Amino acid sequence: MQIHQIPLLRNPVMVMAFSGWSDAGEAASGALDHLLGAWSFTDYEVAPELIAELESEDFYDFQVNRPVTRLNELQARFIVWPGTSIFGLILPHLSRDFVIVKGAEPSMRWRTFTHELLDLADDLEVSMIVTLGSLLADTPHSRPISVNLTAASASIAKRLGAELSSYEGSTGILGVIHEDCMRRGIDSISLWAPVPHYASNSPSPKSSLALIHGLEDFFNLSIPQSALAAASDAWEIEINNLAKEDRDVADYVKALEESKDAAEIPDVSGEMIAQEFERYLRRRSKD
Repeated sequence: MQIHQIPLLRNPVMVMAFSGWSDAGEAASGALDHLLGAWSFTDYEVAPELIAELESEDFYDFQVNRPVTRLNELQARFIVWPGTSIFGLILPHLSRDFVIVKGAEPSMRWRTFTHELLDLADDLEVSMIVTLGSLLADTPHSRPISVNLTAASASIAKRLGAELSSYEGSTGILGVIHEDCMRRGIDSISLWAPVPHYASNSPSPKSSLALIHGLEDFFNLSIPQSALAAASDAWEIEINNLAKEDRDVADYVKALEESKDAAEIPDVSGEMIAQEFERYLRRRSKD
């Protein structure tokens, strides 16, 4: 790992997402990209600071994650290698700072990759690890997207108000990271957003926005999101128009809507309505 700087951070939380297996519709990486630039054009003018980079040749198969050639402003060619970068977001107007981990899911040496990443988290005195993921699901694009908040252990789930993950099966780098967090005694949670499988072409801004809302709700903070919200609205209109052109798709979407509505109506309570109104007021205060 190449360390560029170790900034002074306040009660930092490490938020990470990786392109690839756990990034359907690029919704998770899209949420992370938004988070990195969310405060750049506000009164606070917060810009991410590069903390470290993981050496790409140690962890990536370049036939799986191929490097990309680019041209700079002088039309000189250069190569962008796949890798993982760690940034700091110092947010003096909030009660905590963020450490952002962004990259492609590594191809090999997952245990070493995880150890190096969490060793850095220890050096930065990170208080919690939050992973973002997205997956294809039978969910209608026209309804609010519900984020699933899970923890890998019963004690953490109970303490942090998350669901205990009951998933069994193939896993990705996120699962390895959560297991190592448990061994080290680091609190970790995972936020997963569904992406409608019939509208899974990247990007998926509505699912990205749902993950941002999930971060807001969990940490009780406000994240600027006007650009992402506008992209989400435009995406939904585009999918609506596509559905109108295909009767089979339109009928399928209607069936998904009816199924979701029927499942959610009995669960609506006064407390849930109050919580949703609080979210509405908090997000309105950012505009």
